[in-house]
Amino acid sequence: MVQTRKYKIALRRSTSSLLLLSALGVVPAASAQTLVQLFEAARATDATYQGARAQYDANLAKADQSRALILPSANLTAGASRNTYDSTTPPVDGTYTSLTASIGATQPLYRPGNWAGYEQGLKLADIAGAQLLVAEQELVIRVAQAYFDVLAAQDTLAFVQAQKTAVAEQLASARRNFEVGTATITDTREAQARHDLVMAQEIAAANDLRVKKLALDTVVSRTDARPTPLAQPVPLPALAGDVEGWVQQAEGHPVVLQARIGVDVARLETEKARAGHKPTVDLQASYGVNRYPQGYPSNSLAFGTRQNQAVLGVQMTVPLFAGFSVQNRVRETLSLEEKAAADLEAARRTVVQNTRTAYFGVMSGKGQVEALQAAEASSQSALDANKLGYQVGVRINIDVLNAQSQLYQTKRDLAQARYNVLLGDLRLRQASGSLRAEDLLAIEALLVR
Repeated sequence: MVQTRKYKIALRRSTSSLLLLSALGVVPAASAQTLVQLFEAARATDATYQGARAQYDANLAKADQSRALILPSANLTAGASRNTYDSTTPPVDGTYTSLTASIGATQPLYRPGNWAGYEQGLKLADIAGAQLLVAEQELVIRVAQAYFDVLAAQDTLAFVQAQKTAVAEQLASARRNFEVGTATITDTREAQARHDLVMAQEIAAANDLRVKKLALDTVVSRTDARPTPLAQPVPLPALAGDVEGWVQQAEGHPVVLQARIGVDVARLETEKARAGHKPTVDLQASYGVNRYPQGYPSNSLAFGTRQNQAVLGVQMTVPLFAGFSVQNRVRETLSLEEKAAADLEAARRTVVQNTRTAYFGVMSGKGQVEALQAAEASSQSALDANKLGYQVGVRINIDVLNAQSQLYQTKRDLAQARYNVLLGDLRLRQASGSLRAEDLLAIEALLVR
C-alpha cells in the first residue's frame, strides 16, 4: 500500500498546486482559457479519465477484499422444524418441535495460501495506483495536443490570410502595370492563379481550425474553448540532462512498475499453488442452543428441554492426494512467472526505446526551430529583394509570388515546430514516467498575459 499512498499524495499535490496558483493569480483569468485551466476542466469531466478513476477505486476495493483471507469469519444460523418420530424399540411414536440456533467463528492460524493471497492484494493496490498515474499522464498529453493543435490551426489560418492579402496586393500591382503597359497579361494571370490557390487554402485552414476546436471542446467538455496563445517571441525551455539520465529515470516508469509488481504477483501465485501440499490450521469456536418446547417423544427429554453446547478447538487439515492437481498447478504458475519476467523485460526495453526516441525528437525539434528562424529571416530578405527587383524590372511577378509563398510557409512551419518542441518535452516526460500535471506550469509561463 506504500506505493498507492505515494500516488495518492502525488495526485493531491498536482491538483492543489494548480488550484493554488490559480487562486494567487499566477494563472491569468481572461476570456481565453489557459492550458492549466483547460486541463483542470478535462480532469473533472473527461469520460476516459473518470472511467480510469472509477477503475482505480474498484481495484482498491478488490485489493482490500484480500484481507478477508487472514481475518476471522463468523456466521449465525437458526432454524425451527416440526418432526415426526416413529420407533419400534421402544414402541414410541409422535411429533415434536425443535428450535436451533448457533454461532460459530473460524480464525486461520496457519494458511500459507491465504497469506500469499493477502500479499497479492497489496500488490494489486500498487498496480491500481500506477494505472491511474498512467491515465493522468495520457490526459495531460491529450489536452496539450488538442490545445496546441488549435493554436497551430489558428496560426495557419492567420498566415494564409496574410498571404492572401499580400497576393491580392501583388495582383492589383500586376493589373496596374498591365494597364500602363509595363507588364504582360502573364503576370496578372499568375497572380490571379496564386490568389485563387490561397483562397482554397484559406477555406481548408478555416475548416481545419473548426475541427481542431471541436476536438478540444470534446476533451475539456466545454463549448467554444479558446486557448491562450504563446507570447512572442517564444523562449523555448532548455532540455535538462542527457539521454542516459532520462533513460535511468525511466526505470521508475509506471508501466515498468506494473510489470515489476506483476512478477511479484506471479511469484505469490506460485506460493499459493505450493501451499496445496501444506497443512492448514484453524482456530474454531461455536456455541449452539437446541430447544424442544413440547419435549421429545422418547421421554428422554422432558417438556421444554433446552440443550446448550459450546465448542473451542483447533483443527488441522493435512492434504494427502489431490489427483496431481497441485503439481500441475505449480508447473502452470512457474511458467506464468517466466512470462511475467519476460513482460517486465519487454516493458523496460519499450520504455527505454520510447525515452530515447522522445529525447532525440525534442533535440531535433529544437534544431528545426533554430533552422526555421534563420530560414524566416532569409525568406523575408529574399522577398524584399524580389519586390525591389520586380520594381526595377530584373525580377518577374512569379518570383515575388514564390518568395511570398516561401515566407509564409516558413512561418507556418516555424510556429508548428515550436508547438512540437513544447509537446515533445511533455512526451519525453511521459516516456520516462516523470510527467506530472504541474509540468504544465512551465508552458503556462510562456502564454500571453
